[in-house]
Amino acid sequence: MIVTLIVICEVGFWVLLAAGLAARYLLRMPRTGLALLLCEPLLEVLLLVVTAVDLKNGADPSWKHGLAALYIGYTVGHGHRTVKWLDGHAAHRLAGGPPPVKPPRYGMARARHEGKVWLGSVLAAAVASGLLLLAIWYVGPDGNTESLWAWIGTAWRAAGIHGVIALSYALWPKKAPKKAEPSAVPARDPEHVPDLTVRDPRKDEEQV
Repeated sequence: MIVTLIVICEVGFWVLLAAGLAARYLLRMPRTGLALLLCEPLLEVLLLVVTAVDLKNGADPSWKHGLAALYIGYTVGHGHRTVKWLDGHAAHRLAGGPPPVKPPRYGMARARHEGKVWLGSVLAAAVASGLLLLAIWYVGPDGNTESLWAWIGTAWRAAGIHGVIALSYALWPKKAPKKAEPSAVPARDPEHVPDLTVRDPRKDEEQV
């Protein structure tokens, strides 16, 4: 049940996103498009409620409940950035807007960008951990909560790995490729420039 709902929420996220962008830029209905985009958080709320009800009805905490918490955390940490990125591309391709600004690719600017993305992963891990801790408290000490504790560790391991990758861009900044320099042309001495003037041989005979 929980896994099926996670799949439904994921599909629903992209369906609502596509419908919202189409309404905003193809149908010229910005309010309707905004309303559809604002419906996306309701999917996470629905998933959270169903997970809580499943535990309330006596279901043993398992990897399914942990996966639901991680999905909600990822949506909170990275969902806004994903929607903003897709909205910029839709505005450019469907409404003639300016091309979206690409993230920096080189140097410390790239490192700062990767650091901001990593903060989204930290937020995702924090949200997932908070939800899992609430589930552990809800189940109580008599229930089997080992899988929930394991998912908390998984969330922070993922954030840690992402942090190491982001840090590598600061320790070893990626350098921009060097532009090809024009080949140097040797300067010519004006006194030794060959005379390429075409002479009339008849004038040379008259001078003789």
